[in-house]
Amino acid sequence: MATVRKRKLPSGLIRWQAGYVDGAGERRFKMFDRKSDGEAWLIETRHDVARGVHTPGSISPTVNEAGALWIKRCNEKKLEAMTIKGYEEHCALHIYPFIGAKKLSDLTVPAVNAFADQLRDAGRSSEMIKRVVRSLGAIFKEARRRGLSNVAPTIGLDLDLPERDDPRPVIPTKAELQAIITASTARKSRLWRALVLVAIFCGLRASELRGLRWVDVDFEARLINVTQRADASHKIGRLKSKLAYRSLRLSSLLLNALREWKLACPKGDLDLVFPNGIGKVESYANLIEHGFGPIQIAANVTKLVPVTDDAGKPVINNAGEPVMREAPRYGLHALRHACASLWIEQGHNPKQIQTLMGHSSIMVTFDTYGHLFVDSEADQRAADNVQAKLLGS
Repeated sequence: MATVRKRKLPSGLIRWQAGYVDGAGERRFKMFDRKSDGEAWLIETRHDVARGVHTPGSISPTVNEAGALWIKRCNEKKLEAMTIKGYEEHCALHIYPFIGAKKLSDLTVPAVNAFADQLRDAGRSSEMIKRVVRSLGAIFKEARRRGLSNVAPTIGLDLDLPERDDPRPVIPTKAELQAIITASTARKSRLWRALVLVAIFCGLRASELRGLRWVDVDFEARLINVTQRADASHKIGRLKSKLAYRSLRLSSLLLNALREWKLACPKGDLDLVFPNGIGKVESYANLIEHGFGPIQIAANVTKLVPVTDDAGKPVINNAGEPVMREAPRYGLHALRHACASLWIEQGHNPKQIQTLMGHSSIMVTFDTYGHLFVDSEADQRAADNVQAKLLGS
């Protein structure tokens, strides 16, 4: 039986005690300052008990405790070290300081929305808020797996965040791509021409380029099979999702570049296509600093950035203006975007692009490249037809 009764505490204060029987048959109680608050809470609680989604506050872990269990589970699943580090930062920097002491049972949909508002007021970007709320959802998922929670307040949540930034990726122009290929060909090592061509025409992620093996390059079938990646810690591991495992066709230009590079490629136990000088996993920083960066400088594909001192502060000239220098315009991921744009230009549909790019879902494809799936001629015909039907001319 569910009741709300008046209680006088030893201190003399008057409180209202809501009592109910949970799904396990245990009698539970909670105190309130006002009777109306207790009655409202009891109605909601009885509804949750009837649906089998209620967890008593007395056994519900705090967000701090549930977060620790989630991180422990991530380690047990042997996720990549950098992935776990990112999750730990979400917890330590963005979740625990705001709601770490709250119990999971207290976090309703309105409470999660209020948490997102707190993050925004604290200066977090819309993208960071989305990532943090996804991590909070993963904390709830692990708690449900352990029987510590029966709710999922982040599922289907509409954060209603301001979207002011241009979501479209920055893609090198065809002229820039041609200049980059020419500059990579001029380099003494054949490594850079092969790497740039694979990035542009196959769209591999930087981690997939660093983890690519010669055994995965099928010269007879003219295919590259993407089967593994190298993480930021230089460890070889599984790809980001099951759909990231894919096979990609090779053009004659690309086949010849790879054959030429294979003759000079350093040998190693890992059998890598783009290793460092002793056959081990090359770092992303070295690929940029010693290769792709200088290639862009030579190709005049640059942007102006401030010169900074040892403390990271801009260097100011006598006129009081920051001293500028030329820097590479793009990271390696821009070549992946370029590849997708070239495939779309050739008429590939969104599902084909998802498969070729190894996206985990079609929504990733649309979110990233949806603006490129445009038929300008069809749009113009539609505009003319609408006018003709209305005005008769």
